[in-house]
Parts: sequence; structure tokens; C-alpha cells
Amino acid sequence: MQEKKWYNIEAGHVLEQLKTNEKQGLTNEEAAARQGQYGKNELPVGKVEPKWKKFFKHFHDVLIYVLLAAALITVILGHYIDTVVILLVAVINAVIGYVQENKAEKALNGIRNMLSLKANVIRGGLRTEVASKELVPGDIVLLRAGDKVPADLRVLRADNLKVEESPLTGESVSVEKRIETLPEDTVLGDRKNMVFSGTAIASGSGLGVVVATGEQTEIGKINRSMTQVEELQTPLLKQTAKFGKMISVVILFGAAAMFLFGYIFHDYEASELLLAVIGLAVAAIPEGLPAILSIILALGVQTMASNNAIVRNLPSVETLGAVSVICSDKTGTLTKNEMTVTSLILAEKEFDITGTGYEPAGQIEWNGQEADLETDAALKDFLTCVKTVNEASLYQDEQGQWVINGEPTESCLVTVAEKANQPVAKLESLSKIPFDSAYKYMASLVEVDGEKVIYVKGAPDRLFEMAGLEAGSSERTLWEEKMKKQAQMGKRVIGAAMKKVSSDVTTIDHVDVQSGLTLLGLAGIIDPPREEAIVAVSECKKAGIVVKMITGDHKETAIAIGNQLGIGDGTRAIEGRELDQMTPEQLKQAAVDYDVFARTSPENKLQLVQALQEHGHICAMTGDGVNDAPALKRADIGVAMGIKGTEVSKDASQMVLVDDNFRTIVNAVREGRRVYDNLKKTILFILPTNGAEAFLIFAAILFGTMMPLTPVQILWVNMITAVTISLAIAFEKLEKGTMERPPREPDTKLLSPYYIFRIVFVSLLIGGGILAMNAELMNNGYDQAMVNTVTLQALVIAQLFHLFNCRSERNFALTKDFFTNKIAFLVAGLLIFIQLGVTYLPFMNTVLGTAPIPADYWIIPVLIGFAVFVIVEIEKWITRKVVAARASR
Repeated sequence: MQEKKWYNIEAGHVLEQLKTNEKQGLTNEEAAARQGQYGKNELPVGKVEPKWKKFFKHFHDVLIYVLLAAALITVILGHYIDTVVILLVAVINAVIGYVQENKAEKALNGIRNMLSLKANVIRGGLRTEVASKELVPGDIVLLRAGDKVPADLRVLRADNLKVEESPLTGESVSVEKRIETLPEDTVLGDRKNMVFSGTAIASGSGLGVVVATGEQTEIGKINRSMTQVEELQTPLLKQTAKFGKMISVVILFGAAAMFLFGYIFHDYEASELLLAVIGLAVAAIPEGLPAILSIILALGVQTMASNNAIVRNLPSVETLGAVSVICSDKTGTLTKNEMTVTSLILAEKEFDITGTGYEPAGQIEWNGQEADLETDAALKDFLTCVKTVNEASLYQDEQGQWVINGEPTESCLVTVAEKANQPVAKLESLSKIPFDSAYKYMASLVEVDGEKVIYVKGAPDRLFEMAGLEAGSSERTLWEEKMKKQAQMGKRVIGAAMKKVSSDVTTIDHVDVQSGLTLLGLAGIIDPPREEAIVAVSECKKAGIVVKMITGDHKETAIAIGNQLGIGDGTRAIEGRELDQMTPEQLKQAAVDYDVFARTSPENKLQLVQALQEHGHICAMTGDGVNDAPALKRADIGVAMGIKGTEVSKDASQMVLVDDNFRTIVNAVREGRRVYDNLKKTILFILPTNGAEAFLIFAAILFGTMMPLTPVQILWVNMITAVTISLAIAFEKLEKGTMERPPREPDTKLLSPYYIFRIVFVSLLIGGGILAMNAELMNNGYDQAMVNTVTLQALVIAQLFHLFNCRSERNFALTKDFFTNKIAFLVAGLLIFIQLGVTYLPFMNTVLGTAPIPADYWIIPVLIGFAVFVIVEIEKWITRKVVAARASR
């Protein structure tokens, strides 16, 4: 059943094939029998996984394993406070993941909630109301304005029937329906003899026969797509998973090798050696890293929220920084989804209209000057006509937003009249001819200055005939050229005309307007690009990000809007029907070759996102309709509109734009790049601590000397540096030139060769300096508690100095921006205060095994830290020179 192309079958044959009758419909017995065959008209509910299982699945992650391993070690060491803290971080990560998963499931519920609850049908020759879930193929359904369509229907009768399909197709204007058979290759947005489940009747009435129910409807196919779409792992999670595995393997083999070496070559007791090896493992595991990564991402989420971008899961913050392609829906995303008159073409003048959307802000201009209705009678006649022959109204809601009541194309004509330099009257209609698609115009009889006038508004080609402009005449050709020029700019054109009649005329009919009209002019109407979106697309190009427009709108309109936005070359676009005929390889190539995609189906959007991902792109997809939901879910970053977006699109996305502003995406990408850079700087800062500690333990086992730090002290250093001074890096500002560099490659390693060099270099620098200090202290006969305390302080102070190296990856630390990050100095003060407590508070001496040290002993840690800072800055200077030399070759 679902394979039939009902739009390609003549209406009478559709009824025959479904064995039903337009006047009688199905009997209740036939409907019941068919429901047994086709099932209920509702979307299937998948198998529900137990909540406890969903929760514990979120512990299945390498980062969590690292945390749990660290917690186990702290239990073994009896350091129960740290155990609680580490486990708390692991549980919080799991809770965040669990909450996000539940939100994703709401996307499917949102689709189900779009379905109509009741339907008016003809059963056994009688009109009756039934529950929508009881509908079956062959049911005859009556449609009227305000109804939600309960199933996919083939239209049998259409009386000025217009349907709002933007949530499903992305079409910005309600679609006029008819009954004529359509070609087999007609795309979803052009199937004008079909109405679809979940859409709404905007005006008129009609009759249709059910051809698809439940999962077989177009909205059902979207629901099925969403359940089948595989959500991709973010680049950061992929990188940290590899990083975690690498750390685990290195620690396992390193600890085993050192245990064997110490046991064979040195006279260590097994228990003492095991404690030393555990200390080595504790030293090597960056326990605080997962926590600080989560904190940095959470801070990124907060920053984005303050800039109108709500990010729904932490790793998505970083993913934004890697985006290389943004696939954007047109309607409501790049454009305002508010029809706007941008030009008025009269017989002798052409006017430009400023301002966009339904808000009556802007003016009517001619030659750069505001037009004056006092001196321009033709303009006044035109505006009076389009405002009078109009069923729409415009008003401000409680939030101050300008909203419409009526057809968008009529409403924007009210707006343009309001932009005139003086009020334009809406005259009282003495008699009307309502609009109908059969004749494509509407008219009103009014009284103007004591004279009776008929104002007419409608399709220009009909008005040309009614105004006596013969085909091929110079005047008709001139008007047609003007109309063609507007159409090439993607504009819809509405005409206005008038006719003076005798004062005794009280009613009008079609015969009264078939001749003798005077053409007043044309209005060019378009859903205009957002002004800020044009700027945002330009910024994306500078950042090496390609913007592609994927819309359900017509090809010419898509090209014109794309050209205004700076998307595409202004001449090329490809339609969904062409994509449908391509092989997978051809489609994959088309996804890269074209930037404008028109008349696309939900399947096309999903296919294009997948094709771009196969090319190695990190893909963001924006949208606001149900039709966007599968692609939003599949994309690396799905971005939904917060104001005009459907709940389904919001629930399927990873980010919601509170202000529906495309520019907000660029701001989010900027923040994503800053967050990623700061994540890398954090790793560059934290790992040398672990490296230096591991080096000290390794050297002690290798040479058979006293352990410079106990496992508890190592754990303290790891946690205190992670949760205090490393936090300062999260607040570092975006470095100059970040938004002028291309996006990083998806397979970029978290640790580049240079990072590995820096980590090893600084680890040896800190570890070597402390090792030399330890040798001197032990040679002078100091006890272990004193040596351990000075060693601990030297590690912490060295890392404190190294923090200022890491605030910029390669640039000089002491610049004019040195004091911009106040948090760095705040946490530095906090760390010094804590470390004084570690040294001089008796209970801390007991817990950590430290001892009070004379004031002059602080000089050694400070000197080591200062030396680290200077030497690393020299290394950065050398690195800059080498990189610059290579670049100049």
C-alpha cells in the first residue's frame, strides 16, 4: 500500500483501488476489518528499556572507568574523602547523560502529539466524528479551516482549500490544494492533490480519502527515520576514549615493569614495593582531568546560554568548535518566515521598501527619498486597494511581537500600507467577491470621495487580461518583463487594479470586473533573509566553514535568497527530485558540489547530512520543522529554533537558538573553539604534573632511594592542581586569529607531536629539578616528612608558575593581556593559602604526612617554579621561530 504514488493516480481510480465511495464511504464493518489489516492510525511505541539499565549504561565510558579506577585506589589507600569526591563526579556524569537520553526520547513523543485526536468522516453514507486512531485507508474525511489533518489523504474536492505545511515541508506559504493528477516524479512539497497527517487546514474546505495511516504516513516515515538514525559520538568523546585507553595501557605495563625491576634488582619488601607501584599508578592517572573537562564544558554551556544558545549536552560545546559545514534550513532560520513586500512597481515609478517582517518599521522610498502620499496619488491608490481588499489583520501581542491573523501574503500588504508616511484607510466594503483559486482574484466595492470604485487584487496575469492588456502588446510585454525581473529575484508578485463605476451600483459580481480595469501596479513579495544572517554567513566563510542551504522552497527562490545571503554562486541549485535519481556516489559528490538544495524532502536532508559526514565533515544542521528532525538528530550538532521551532525539532537537536538568530550559531562556534583550545591548554597544564610525579617515583625505584612522595600526597597534588589552578584556564579569552583559521580535522589527535614534546619536556624539567633538590636534602640528613613536604610544595609551586606558560599555547606569556584573566590570580592566591594550611595545620600534617618547614625553605620551590616558567618561555620562543621559518619556505 505505502509504495503506491497516490498523487499520480486519477481520483476516481484511487477510490476504485481502495474499494470505497465518495458519498457512502466505508461501513463500520468494513472499517473494523481494515483496521485488523492495517492497524490503528497511530505511531508505534518502541520497546521501553528499564530506567535502571538506562542509568547504568552511562558508566560505560573510558573516562568513567579512569575515575572509578582512581576511586578504587583511594579506597585501598584509605583516603575516603577523595573516594567520595571522585565517585560523585562519576555519578554526576551519569546523571547528565541519563537526563539527555530522556530528552531525546521526547522527540518521538513530540511527533506523536502532532497527530489529530478526532476526524470528521463519512461512514455508511452518514457524517460522523471518530477518533483519529480509528481511521483506515478508504475512509472519506471532511476537511475545514482550523482542522488538523488526521492521516495522509488524496484530495477529492477542494474549495479554496489551503494547507499550512511548513512544519513538514518547510514551505513558508500555505499551499493551495487541487484534485488534478500529478507526474510520478513530483516531490513532496509539490504534491498539491495530497494533504498530510500533522499539517493544518489554513482556509477553505475539502474532502479527501485516506491513503496512508500510522507509520505509513509521511510523518510516520519521519518518526521511523528518527528511531533508525544513529547518533554520532562527538569528536571530544572519541579523542578522550583513545586518550583514556592509551593512559590505561601505559600505566598497566609501566607499573608491572617497575614492580618486576624493583623486586629483582633492589632489596624492597613486596608490600613496600607494591605501595610504591600504586604510587606510580596514582601519579600517572590524571584523576582530576575528567572533572575539570566537565567543568570547562559546563562553563561553556553557561556562556552560550547567556548568548541565546542553549546547549543540551556538555560534549556538544566542544563539537561546535570543530564544525566545518552548516546545513541550514531557509524558512525561519536564514529568513524571518515573515513575508515582506520589498518593492512596488507602478506604471511610472518603482518603489523600494525598507524593513523586513510584519513589524511596520521602515518606509517606502523612491530614488532614496521617502515617498509622499500627498503628492503621489498612484501610490496612494495602490496602497488603499491592497489594504482594503484584504482579510488579514496585524497586531502586537503581549510580548511586543508583531503577529498576523490571516494569510501571510495578505498580511504583508497590510504592513506595507502601514509603512507609508501617512495613514492609509481601509475602506468599508459595500460588496465583495471572495478569493478563489478558480479565478485567482478578489474584489471589493467601496466609496472613495463620493465615487463608487471597485478595487481588485490578485494574480497579475489575470489582472492583465481584465485590464485589456492583450498578449504581445507593448504595454503587456513591459509589465511581464517587470514581473519576470521580480520572479528572478525569488519574489512572489501580486497585482492591484481599480475600476470606477456608477453611483447606483450596490453589488458586484464577476461580470463587473472582467473588463475596464485600470492596472495600479505590482507588489514584489519575499520571505527576506535575516540581515544578521548575511553577516553570519560571511563570518563563517572567514572561519573556513561552508554554509549550505537546504530548503523545501522553489529552486528560483532558493537561488535568489542564497545569492543575497552569499550562499552558492547565484546560478546553481539542485532539487530533491534530482537527488532521488542519483546513485549513492553521485549524491555524495553533489553534497559537496552544490551549496543550494531546493524542493527537498526529509529523506533528502538526512541523506545530505550523511553524505557530508562521509566526506569527513563535522556537520551542523539547523531547522525548525518536523521535517528537519531526522537530520537534526543525525548531524554532529543539530540546531533548532527556539521561537518558531516545533517541539519535535527542539527535542531532536543538541542546541536550541533562543532568538532564532543564525548569527547566534557563529557566536556558538566561536565559543566552541575557545572551549576546545582551553581544553587542550588544560591537558598541556595537568599532564606534566603526572609526568613529573611518575618520573620521581620511577627514579626512586630505579635507584633504590627513599620515595619522594607518598601515594596520598600524590593524590592530593593531582586533585588540588586540577580543581584549583587548572580551572583558571577555563576562563581564558579567545586568542586572536582563532576565527580566521580553518576548522580542525575530525581525526585531529588530542595530543599532537608538539604537545607530547611539551608534556615530556616540562615533566622532565620539573621532575629533574625536584630530583636534584631531593638529593641535596637527603645528603644533608633531613627526615622523610621534611623532604616529602618540600617536594610536594615544589611540585605545586612549579605548576603554579607553569599555569602562566599555558595561558597561551605558543605566544609570550607577559603581554598586555597578562592581567585580563582575573580568575588566574584569584586561584593562585587560593592555592597558596591551601598549601600553607597543608604545611602548618597539625591535622593536615597528620592526614597527608607533611611537616612544618622554616620560611627560608620556600625559596627552593619558588626558584624551581620561576626556572620552569623562564625555560618554557624560551622553548616557546624557539618554537615560534622554527614554525615561522618553515612557513616562509
